[in-house]
Amino acid sequence: MTRRRGKKRTNPLIYVALVAASLFAILPLLWGLSTSFKSESATLSDQGWIPAQFTFENYRLVLFESKIPLYLGNTLLVAGLTVIATIVIAIFGAYAAARFRFRGKTTSMFLILMTSMIPGIAILVPLYFLAVSLGLYDTYAVMVIIYTAWQIPTVIWMLKGFFESIPDSIEEAGRVDGASHWRVMVQLIFPLAVPGIAAAAVISFIYVWNDFLIASTMISTDDKRLVAVGLYNYLSQYGVVWGQLTAAVVVTIIPIILVFVLMERRIVAGLSAGATKG
Repeated sequence: MTRRRGKKRTNPLIYVALVAASLFAILPLLWGLSTSFKSESATLSDQGWIPAQFTFENYRLVLFESKIPLYLGNTLLVAGLTVIATIVIAIFGAYAAARFRFRGKTTSMFLILMTSMIPGIAILVPLYFLAVSLGLYDTYAVMVIIYTAWQIPTVIWMLKGFFESIPDSIEEAGRVDGASHWRVMVQLIFPLAVPGIAAAAVISFIYVWNDFLIASTMISTDDKRLVAVGLYNYLSQYGVVWGQLTAAVVVTIIPIILVFVLMERRIVAGLSAGATKG
């Protein structure tokens, strides 16, 4: 009886709310997936969720007669370089913030966090003129630099909490064995931080993948467009053709789904461990 009373009863309204939220997020995706397999005439006449007649013509047009594959390649390149640059820079800053004690540490971390709260559109014009002045406008480099600068504060705070969750005894044991501070950091601490690093990398990747503001402002050459802007231009060029629109959306969503499926465990482990401290 004591054990039964000790168990907390879960409110069924919580499950109802979770199911409702899940349906709210999934139903538009399912509608898009269904529409992508319909012909253009069927998108207006066939209102059912299951197409009366399946067709892959929309996917053929998107993959072989549009620039969507080129936009996907551009986005993968920029996102990959951004993730590498962000993690390399932020990992050392987060480690220093978690392990070292120095004057002004709290103020510095607060100021770093404040930079991530500045709306991107507020500094878009100065960034544009700066890119033009430096000769970086309409290049992949300017997007990588801006994305990296905007992601570093958030990633530093994420990894800081993860590093603080790693026991200090591990570093002390390494120093007792004669390992240098650099060796302890690289060979002992960083491998343990892989889940947190993976979670931060995925968040940075998704940020670049979904961005429209910077990608539309800093790039003017169509062949250098990222997928968010390229998808918009593709639609504006051919008009609102719902079958091709939804097929293009499905194609651009697949990489994000694959990233989550392949790194689900590391993402959950990294976010939960980093939330314990910090």
